[in-house]
Amino acid sequence: MVKKTSNGFMFLVIFLVLSAGTVFAAPPIKIGGLFSVTGPASFLGEPERNTAQMVADQINAAGGIKGRTVELIAYDTQGDATKAVQAATRLVKEGVVAIIGPSTTGDSMAVIPVVERAKIPLISCAAGIKITEPVKPWVFKTAQNDYLAVAKIYEDLVKRKMTRVALLTVSDSFGSSGREQLKALATKYGITIVSDDTYGPKDTDMTPQLTKIRSGQAQALVCWGTNPGPAIVARNARQLGLKIPLYMSHGVSSKKFIALAGDASEGIVLPSGRVLVADLLPKSDKQKRSLLAFVQEYQKRFNAEGDHFGGHAWDAMMLLKGAMERGGATPAAIRAQLEKTRNFAGIGGVFNYSPTDHSGLTKDAFVLVQVKGKDWVLVK
Repeated sequence: MVKKTSNGFMFLVIFLVLSAGTVFAAPPIKIGGLFSVTGPASFLGEPERNTAQMVADQINAAGGIKGRTVELIAYDTQGDATKAVQAATRLVKEGVVAIIGPSTTGDSMAVIPVVERAKIPLISCAAGIKITEPVKPWVFKTAQNDYLAVAKIYEDLVKRKMTRVALLTVSDSFGSSGREQLKALATKYGITIVSDDTYGPKDTDMTPQLTKIRSGQAQALVCWGTNPGPAIVARNARQLGLKIPLYMSHGVSSKKFIALAGDASEGIVLPSGRVLVADLLPKSDKQKRSLLAFVQEYQKRFNAEGDHFGGHAWDAMMLLKGAMERGGATPAAIRAQLEKTRNFAGIGGVFNYSPTDHSGLTKDAFVLVQVKGKDWVLVK
């Protein structure tokens, strides 16, 4: 009789333990993603989406965050601001604790009111300075600010004693922001803008603008945009025999640009995060370890090179991971810990957020790279 009672008690204990495990198993941490996976900005959004999922899987394989798995809920904005707002609203209703993305400046600006009302941290993967300036309590970014890219280009122009510059910028949010910074910083660097022209995001021939530039007094041309426009500019410039140096923005810092521009990409210079030249960096570089790990894992998983844009999502996921490990997985705790992030050596640079700086990077986050032999090399 005693033995029977003991067995019954043991079964009861086992049942209660299993039931408790079922009832109290920690739910996954939901992280939202807004990426331009299809559409004109797919070269940004696809590697961002891929990278975000890759990092989520790595976190889960290592045991999650404080024992909880991470669930990435990602939507394709198609580079459309209206779709981005709809998707952001949906993510808020689905209970995400933070959102990564969107991929473009226009989409990011459109969703900011949504996350600010909902008090959900947003880590944008876009470059426009207006995303985080002025500072917005719930909005951060990982893409380097466009004015830092402008500074890097202008420093090189001054070094080469070229002060007369032509601008050719795309007429969208990214191009408008870049154009604003190119004009604002010109005087500081002793640059004279001798031509200031634009092209449309869907334009397929920039020969008229380039013909005008060719007949002017410019010593260099700075083109600001994202693919495919800049590749068309490069090809048109080659066809016209334009002899002056051509600089591009960081908006094309991936092998995709070289593929689109072909032989016309040779010699083009642009500011980029270090990921394009990770293997050329000295061992002392603070980012090198993270860069190589990212590049190798992306290549292994997707059979493609990890690039500047996927790096924005890697940084965002790892910044969220660190914030949640330090402070918990509520939106308020994540926001507070993001703002306290110091010396995080990521893919885009070494991040130092603060209450007055939600972009967290300096111009040292950029290196100048040049296309040589259909590959990227460091500009010394």
